[in-house]
Amino acid sequence: MSVNLFLSKRMSSVRRGASVSFCTVFSSRSSTVLSGVLYAVLAYGTWGIFPIYWKLFGSVPPVEIVCHRVVWSLVFLTALVVALRQGDEIRRIFRRPKVLGMLFITALLLSLNWGIFVFGVNSGRIIETSLGYFIVPLVNVVLGCGVLRERLRGKQSFAFALAAAGVILFGSHLGAVPWIALGLAATFGLYGLLRKIVAVSPLAGIFVETALMTPLALGALLFLCSSEPSHVFSSRYLMLLFVGGGVVTSLPLLWFNRAVKLLPLSTLGFFQYLAPTLQLLVGAAIYHEPFPPHKLAAFALIWFAVALNLHPALQPGPATPLAD
Repeated sequence: MSVNLFLSKRMSSVRRGASVSFCTVFSSRSSTVLSGVLYAVLAYGTWGIFPIYWKLFGSVPPVEIVCHRVVWSLVFLTALVVALRQGDEIRRIFRRPKVLGMLFITALLLSLNWGIFVFGVNSGRIIETSLGYFIVPLVNVVLGCGVLRERLRGKQSFAFALAAAGVILFGSHLGAVPWIALGLAATFGLYGLLRKIVAVSPLAGIFVETALMTPLALGALLFLCSSEPSHVFSSRYLMLLFVGGGVVTSLPLLWFNRAVKLLPLSTLGFFQYLAPTLQLLVGAAIYHEPFPPHKLAAFALIWFAVALNLHPALQPGPATPLAD
């Protein structure tokens, strides 16, 4: 009888332990998903209202704006690296040629994306830039499923088809190949995929990317100064805008890279509709760009797709661990 009682107590203990372990794992996954969602909303919400900031530069050439974004981002990120003592990981990255090479590619993709975006905003084509970021989530879903072997669950497949139809309708009446939209989608989609694969922390990765871009940015600024006066010294107002550009560039990138490590790429893809939706509203409501009925219909299709996908997207699922 005493042996049976002992075994009964042991089995009960094991069951309680298993129950605690299951609850701990489920709680951890839920916390990871919610953190990823928070960082995604912060990043895409900020990017959504970005056109307002870049419009403040007026007639400053996009190349000069992008170069200053790089330089002042490095200044801001250096302060963060020193404050958070991330120098050891950065030194390890510079001793790993393969990782460094991958970050050089992501740096080029990011620079190209910035240049296309600033050009689109300052040439009065904010709604076309929003189309580009409407396409990015579809690119991410394709890359997530095709490269990372992620799977669409339940209603996600139907939501993907609806969103694709909305994007096609959105772009069908532009009257020309929307190269700004396609360029933004391709560069940022590939950037997100490569940054998910590279095993570096968000801050260290962005710092190295920016450091690799800085010599090119400084060289371009020197070349521009040789042909015409630099805008950075023309007024205190522009000087503050250039410096602030480093901060508003770096913070959303940090939030995005944190989200991309916490969420599956196919899930993250649907949260990206927040940014182009806000950009579209900024272009139409603030800068009065044309927004005809067919674009409104496309907008409705895309948001219906997001609504269908939202519940399964928030369920705990596999995520790439952070490389902190």
